[in-house]
Amino acid sequence: MHEEVSLSREVDAIQIPSGDTITLPAGTPVVITQTLGGTYTVATSAGLARISSSDSDALGVDHQDQIAKQEELNQLKDAPLEQQVWHQMKQVFDPEIPVDIVNLGLVYDCKITESDEGAEVDVKMTLTAPGCGMGPVIAADAQARIMSLSEINDARVELVWDPPWNQDMISEEGKMKLGML
Repeated sequence: MHEEVSLSREVDAIQIPSGDTITLPAGTPVVITQTLGGTYTVATSAGLARISSSDSDALGVDHQDQIAKQEELNQLKDAPLEQQVWHQMKQVFDPEIPVDIVNLGLVYDCKITESDEGAEVDVKMTLTAPGCGMGPVIAADAQARIMSLSEINDARVELVWDPPWNQDMISEEGKMKLGML
């Protein structure tokens, strides 16, 4: 991809890998390096940053991709809730790695408890590196995506470090995307 654009307006972004919030002024030249999971990883003169899909207009990005994602969700609405939850987690990406958190092997556990008030989801996940400043951002992204399902009443995503993550946990699909097979 690696398309260079100038921001049409000021946007808040998350600095990678620190996870700090920064403001990028209108006119800032950025190179879009990744557009996975509905967020945009951009290279700036100050380093990498992640821009939310809600600010895609500042990048001049067409919303057709978002429309296609919504159509995909509509097709999944009759699928079992567990399948819908896992699908939502597959839309979450580490901004530096072009593989979703599920195929990276970062999701260790996902429990769904259904009741009359709605379902509650508890996820245990890890990161590729314990010191990653993006951890809380990635966990919050997973939580928000799960909460976007109408049947979900609450979702909790906990970062855990045991067992330590290693490359053997990457799925075959993930290894293919990373060129490891």
